[in-house]
Amino acid sequence: MKKRSEMIRDPRKWLIIVLCGLTGLLILSMIILASVPPISRDALVHHLAIPKLYLKHGAIYEIPFMIFSYYPMNLDLLYLIPLSLGKDIMAKFIHFSFALLTACLIFYYLRRRINILYAFLGAVFFLSIPIIIKLSITVYVDLGLVFFSTASLLLVLKWLECGFRVRFLILSALFCGLAMGTKYNGLITFLILTLLVPFIYSRYNNNSVPGFVGSVRYGVLFLCIALILFSPWMIRNYLWTYNPIFPLYNEWLNPQQGVIQRYMSLFTIRSSMYDESWWQIALLPVRIFFEGRDGNPQYFDGRLNPFLLFLPFFAFYQIGADPRDIRNEKKIMLAFVFLFFAFAFFGKELRIRYIAPIIPILVILSIFGCSKMVERVNKFRSQFTRKIAIAGIVLILCVAFLMNAYYLLNQYKYVDPFTYINGTLTRDEYIEKYRPEYPAMRYMNENLPMDARILFIFVGNRGYYCDREYIFDMNNNRSMLHKFLMASETTEELLLRIQGKGITHLLIFYNIFDQWVKDSLTIEEQTFLKQFFQKHVRLMYLKWGYGISRLGNST
Repeated sequence: MKKRSEMIRDPRKWLIIVLCGLTGLLILSMIILASVPPISRDALVHHLAIPKLYLKHGAIYEIPFMIFSYYPMNLDLLYLIPLSLGKDIMAKFIHFSFALLTACLIFYYLRRRINILYAFLGAVFFLSIPIIIKLSITVYVDLGLVFFSTASLLLVLKWLECGFRVRFLILSALFCGLAMGTKYNGLITFLILTLLVPFIYSRYNNNSVPGFVGSVRYGVLFLCIALILFSPWMIRNYLWTYNPIFPLYNEWLNPQQGVIQRYMSLFTIRSSMYDESWWQIALLPVRIFFEGRDGNPQYFDGRLNPFLLFLPFFAFYQIGADPRDIRNEKKIMLAFVFLFFAFAFFGKELRIRYIAPIIPILVILSIFGCSKMVERVNKFRSQFTRKIAIAGIVLILCVAFLMNAYYLLNQYKYVDPFTYINGTLTRDEYIEKYRPEYPAMRYMNENLPMDARILFIFVGNRGYYCDREYIFDMNNNRSMLHKFLMASETTEELLLRIQGKGITHLLIFYNIFDQWVKDSLTIEEQTFLKQFFQKHVRLMYLKWGYGISRLGNST
């Protein structure tokens, strides 16, 4: 009875129980959503397709027609485990585990800096953010980058808090190296923290002697350890391409190749492709929190929560009243957010996934903002005013969580996991529902000879479900077919050029291919290509616009 009365008098305990329940419900919901076969684009093009090729080959090897095969692959190598067991759905849970680990980092930090209630609030808020939900149920690598980047930054803060104990800096550098080895966006984390480490030491060390030497020493230590962790991928790429971070900056590092890529800024791209005015582009840092849509690059290919933009402002209300440690940490986190976003903003594309490492930091600052609001309200003299203000804060949080819950429910409508889990749809039927090229893939797997080599033409490069060898027609925005067509004088010569690449069959998405022929080829080229198809290409299978054809005398 005494414990029950204590809980009634202290509603925070009930709130903690509610938040624990919400956390469990949220995790269960995402496990259900993830328990279906992989159908997301990048998983089928890259994150599962390349590990599958490595398993088939028996080792990591160079795949020149896949430019993304040169990216760092820390997480992709983990996906070898479920693929080797024939359980590709498990790769989603590996990716989701990094969201849980990041939530644990947020929880641990906020519990130390505020209390356990706000720690639970931060963890649940992070896990329920739409882009985090979307990433948690797909086989990508972004959540690994988010975890490693967040751990690296928080360990830098721990290094500052503990009087610059070198072990925390070493751990931070190790996680930073893992971030770079997960995705090239980790290079942004590396650059920012390599600059912040010497700045933090010179700014906050209490020694009477100027800290220039120490700043340089710690900065170099951080840089070297992080690069050592990242070095296997740099060595691999250098051996293959003479560019340790291929394909980044290849026109500078390999000028002898004579390929100069025209760089188009984000402003140019958005102005030309989406017809956006200067003021719309200027408002991108605000619009990204409101206009996100899944699968639409114009609207950042993902969704955030608008309250991630507003709540962090309150974290800096009367910041001078904060303890010194917290005050310094808030400033460092804010600097990380601004710098990371600036790098992404001035890049080629602006997608929410590309700024994902700032999301945990925005969550932490948002929870600090909530704490500040509650502190201010508790100073009101009028009890009635306090109750009204607390109700307002609760309403803000409820709206923020309801927006996230609405997105989660819509994911159930789109993913429709129960039709697969309860057996209404087989695995093949479920995949075909979302990937119209899948029946063609199945036909190739069941009917083409084992030594067949297929040229993918306008298939979107989604090759994971193809068990035969394949290559892409489009490589670095150049069409192999078009190149051979322009260099050939007869249809027989064109056939020999294509077969010279070992290609025996074609997989074509005719809906796009026919339009490309009309828009990109001259009348003479169209006539020549038509003759080629009439003489040397035999259609074997066609469904949903995806056609499989054999070349010449191929079986």
